[in-house]
Formats: sequence, structure tokens, C-alpha cells
Amino acid sequence: MVNVLFAGIPAVAALGTGLLAVLVSPWWWCAAGPALLLAAVALRDLLQRRHSILRNYPLLGHLRFAMEALRPEVQQYFVERNVDGAPFDRDTRSIVYERAKGTDAEDPFGTELQLDRPGTEFLVPSMAPRPVPTEPPRVRIGGPGCSKPYDMALLNVSAMSFGSLSDRAVRALNEGARRGGFAHDTGEGGISEHHLAPGGDLVWEIGTGYFGCRTEDGDFDRRRFAEKAALDQVACVLLKISQGAKPGIGGVLPGTKVGREIAAVRGVPQGRTVMSPPYHRVYRTPRELVRFLDRMRALAGGKPVGFKLCVGSRREFLAVCKAMLEEDVTPDFIVVDGAEGGTGAAPLEFADTVGLPLTEGLTTVHRALVGAGLRDRIRIGASGKVATGGDIVKRLIQGADYTNSARAMMFALGCIQAQRCHTNTCPVGVATQDRRRARALDVEDKAQRVQRFQAATVKSALQIMAAMGADDPGGLAPGLLLRRVGPDDVRAHDDLYEPLAPGQLLSSGSVPDSWAGDWKAAHPDRFTLR
Repeated sequence: MVNVLFAGIPAVAALGTGLLAVLVSPWWWCAAGPALLLAAVALRDLLQRRHSILRNYPLLGHLRFAMEALRPEVQQYFVERNVDGAPFDRDTRSIVYERAKGTDAEDPFGTELQLDRPGTEFLVPSMAPRPVPTEPPRVRIGGPGCSKPYDMALLNVSAMSFGSLSDRAVRALNEGARRGGFAHDTGEGGISEHHLAPGGDLVWEIGTGYFGCRTEDGDFDRRRFAEKAALDQVACVLLKISQGAKPGIGGVLPGTKVGREIAAVRGVPQGRTVMSPPYHRVYRTPRELVRFLDRMRALAGGKPVGFKLCVGSRREFLAVCKAMLEEDVTPDFIVVDGAEGGTGAAPLEFADTVGLPLTEGLTTVHRALVGAGLRDRIRIGASGKVATGGDIVKRLIQGADYTNSARAMMFALGCIQAQRCHTNTCPVGVATQDRRRARALDVEDKAQRVQRFQAATVKSALQIMAAMGADDPGGLAPGLLLRRVGPDDVRAHDDLYEPLAPGQLLSSGSVPDSWAGDWKAAHPDRFTLR
């Protein structure tokens, strides 16, 4: 084991030099003293539970913390040369780490952002701020067809599967969710004992592989679905159409990774490569999708049912809206995943070029539902690089009712962005199935960090809303989010994205020209890009 090797070398050196000091010459104590000190530090690293990287890499892991102490200077060097490569900027990562550790700090020298750069967004403060609420608001998920609604938190754990994450990482996330009273999306890898044991609320996500509720030939199994949906911890059920990292493609789980436990959770043969197709078998048209969602809700005993997508064609989504209207059936919630989101491995071309970013996807879904007169029946969740209170407030203004976070939750678990998720060699035990590496992640400590991060971030969102003069999300308006579009041009969100009035698309004489073509071409019995 690597950690024992790192700890063993100084221990052997200390023993050897100590013997030489006793048997040969007292001068050997000059070497034995430092060796003993290093051995003591290595032993402490192995036994402590706060830092996974020190448990896996005794002594050597301290180099990372030395670099952290120099972070402003060292990281600025890389930022200036555009070689950072990290999915989150330095300030955002620092916020997450500090909140997870319970040491949320203030910057004494203000922002380093280039606020005059096009694309920069601003939230508008009020000259009459409001008191910060003592209790965070919750969002009721449950439309007309739902008999068991669920009250969702403003920030929840986004989809990450057991298999992608280690068993200890899953347990820590769910325990943090239980303590903080927020939801934990299972990802499409099925419901494992590690999701259930802590007792946190689950959003059971089902993808094209139907893991955990599939037949032997890979189709949807109604009986297995109903059995698992009836579990007390399953608060909602989510059908994944696509995800931000790789919309429109499936996945491959190599047989070498399909061990006994993974096979049992996913309902697949052990040791055999599993393919997740890019498409669903349960529907081919918007109408079939809507009908299937209604059947899922019935099989789930009336629990909230929704679907998740990385938005592409506005015309296709409008076709789904028309199917909802004609069938008089709506999902209870829709999760919009931005193309910039996603923790899963994906082809670089997909990650960089396919799918709408969260802002465009979220505003498209929100305005389409408003225009079709359906918005009051459906709640919208937003996921895609949500990490701060400001991120939450921006997404609420853009049309979301609540948010989900994946990468920031991984940071709270101790992820250091080593970017080895696909190699099974995660140095902190978060994204690996190597039990020796995963053992370094202490569930109790990391669960506390997850809970602290979520609570502090929601509190920050409430403080920002109060500073904007809003008592709750209902007091936010599109005009309170500004974006610089040019050196001398700053515009409000509702100026950039034309709002629709409730039911405006249903009256032929009032459909805006910018929506008329897509609304006319959208058909409830086919998906049509153009």
C-alpha cells in the first residue's frame, strides 16, 4: 500500500539511524532526530481523519498544503498564462473549501474580477434592504397528478452515481443531506445500500440503462421500479433524458469495473461490459414521453416525477409542451442541466460544443412553460456550476425554483481536482473504486463538511436576496440581474431574453415573432429540430 510505504520509509530510517547512534557514534543522533520527527508526522497523517490526501500520501501530501499557503501568488502565475484548466475559478474553489471547513472568510482587498469585461453579470442591491430570513424557504414539488408532494431545499446534491463515486463518498453525501435536510440525486447508477444507510432524502434518477429497474435485455421493468420507488427515502423520481457533460450520447461501464456490488445495484451481470444507449426505449415521441411520465408517477405511488435534460432545440421542447397540453399531463418538475455542468467523463468535443449553457437552457424552459400556460404546475431545478449564493440567486432570477450542485459538493468532500476521475486513481478517495484509496475518506468528517457547505451557501443566497430588497425568491425580478454586453452597454435579464406572458403562446394573435416559427412547427407526435 502506497500510504504504508510513505510512512514506512521514515520509520525504517529512524530505527536504523537510532541503532547507529547507540551502537556506533552519538553523531548519528543528528540524523536520527529528524528521522524520528518525520516518522511521527507520518504516523499522525495515517491516523488523522480530516485530510484524505494525508491519509493516502503521508508526508508527501504536506507539499499540497504548502502550495495552498502560496496560492494567491502561485495560482495567479498559472491564471495569467491560461494554463489553470480548472472548471471553477480560484475564488469559487476557495469559497467552497472554506465553507465546508466552517471557516468562511472575507477578502480584505475586494474583487479581482474584471467587471468591465463583456459577459460579466451583476446583481442589483436595494437602497432598502430587508432582514435576512432566519429559516430558508423550501419549494413544494408536486403538481395536479401528485399525491405525495416533496418540499425541496434551495440547494441540493446533483446527480453523481455510485460507481463514479466511491462508496464512502456516496455515504458522506447522503449523511450530509440528512443532517441538512436537503435532497441527494442518486445519479443513473441505481440505489445502493450506501444511499440508503444514512437516511437522507433521495431523488432516484433513471437513465437510458434503467439501472436498478431493468429487464435482462435492458428494457424498463415496471415491477422493479415500483418496488424501489416505494422506499421511504425515495422522495422523487427523475427520468434523465440527457446531461450537461454529454447530451445525446450514452455511456460504457467496462466489465472490469462491474464488480459484485456494482452489478447488484445496477441489475447487470457481474464482470460484463454494460452499454447505456443514447436513447430511451420507453418513448419515441413527445406524447409518449409525457404518457410515460404519468405511468411512472402512478407506479411510484403518487410521488413527484420529473425529467432532466440539457436543452438543445427550443422547437423540440415546445413539442413536449404541446403534448402536455393535449394529454393534460405534466411532470411535477424539470431539471435543466447546463452544458457547462457535469462531473462525468465525456468526449472533449461534446463537453465543449454540444448543448445550451445553463442560462440559455433555463430561460428557454422557463419562458416556454410560461407561454404555454404550464409554469404554475411545474417546478424547475437548475444544475450547472452552482457553487455560491450568488449562483443560486442568478438561477432563481432566470427562472429556476431551486438548484443542484455536483462539483462543489465534490469539493466539500475533499476533491482537489486532480482530474483522475476516469483512471480510478483519485488521490483523496472521492472518485474511485479502489478500496485502499477510498478508505482515506472519513465519512463522518466529510458529511459534516457537505452539510456546512450547503447551509452556508443557502445562507449566503438569503443574505444576497435581502440586500436586493427581497424577503424570499418570490421577490426577485429579471430586472435585478444585469449583464455587460459592451464597453458602454449594460442590460437587464428581461431585456436580453424576451419574456412571455402566461398563456401567450396559446393565442395565435399574440405569439411573438421570435417564437412564432418554432411554436407553429412544434408537433406533439414528433421531435423535430427544424
